Amino acid sequence: MKIKLQSLIVLFFTMLLCTTAFSQRKIKPQPLPLVKYNSNVNAPLTAKELAQIKEVYGAEAEKEVLNRPQRVKDIKNILRNRVVVKQMPGAELKPYPLLSEVTLFDAYVPTLKRDTEFNPKDFNPLKYNFNFYSIGAYMYRVDHTNYYIIIKSQHQ
Repeated sequence: MKIKLQSLIVLFFTMLLCTTAFSQRKIKPQPLPLVKYNSNVNAPLTAKELAQIKEVYGAEAEKEVLNRPQRVKDIKNILRNRVVVKQMPGAELKPYPLLSEVTLFDAYVPTLKRDTEFNPKDFNPLKYNFNFYSIGAYMYRVDHTNYYIIIKSQHQ
């Protein structure tokens, strides 16, 4: 009986020591890669891009975006390089999130509305709460169509 008790105590302290040793191991977080910008973000905003910004930011467009050069660069990168609208027949078999499930980004313009019909040429991705600043890429299906919206990672 005494030997069994000693064995149990030794086993307990061995397990305690092992778990303590593993919990002390530090995992160094990997730094995110720098955002890669194409050279096209150096060109001025187009009239369409400016209209898209104003549609979403309204009276706050100057303060929140246009007077902040890095913010302008990030938005140009989103609009020019990171959002792709693509027709993909047959892909509707896969369960991608629907555009209608993505909330509107109406923090600056509370009256902002969804488009009644989807037109890829007029689509304003800034209107939606897409996860633009995540590590990975995302894909959404436009309801009742074979159009897909691909949000590429900014770290690609």
